[in-house]
Amino acid sequence: MITHAALDSLERIFFQAARTRLAVDASHACEIARVVRQDDRGPSAEVIVLTIASIDFRIVLLLQFADDDATRGYYAGQGAGRSLRESAMEIGNLCCGAINQQLVEHFPDLGMSTPYALSSDCMGYLNELDPQHVAAYDITIEETARLRATLCVCAQRSLDFVAQVADVQENTGELELF
Repeated sequence: MITHAALDSLERIFFQAARTRLAVDASHACEIARVVRQDDRGPSAEVIVLTIASIDFRIVLLLQFADDDATRGYYAGQGAGRSLRESAMEIGNLCCGAINQQLVEHFPDLGMSTPYALSSDCMGYLNELDPQHVAAYDITIEETARLRATLCVCAQRSLDFVAQVADVQENTGELELF
């Protein structure tokens, strides 16, 4: 069972990670809308899969970047010679890492997978994971780049926590001394 407080915390953590990591620049507008009908394949033929695993639960983050000129230009145009897949895996890994960083405060035993790509046909098999929660979001960045993020949570035990998600200012690579 996943409590309402845990679901709310997961959504707030995801929204913050999406806004700060899925956009190439933190100042870029990031629109997030919950998908009501999850029965369509999404905006691409491929899905980037990332996993955060704990002893008690597993979160699977599935990202589908639209394979169109605007999205390719926004993401793949940032690095010389990089494909949309390479850029999507890097951006997805940053987003998942931000989620992991927030969750580790509550669950110190987390592990995170490396990103990999699958056919979007696999989206029809999410129920095989026996999830307790699945939510999909259409995300538009700078009114051009489009992607869909699906958050799938599988819990072996009761999951209850409240995350304090503060608005964060993105640093620009300054050196931090500890």
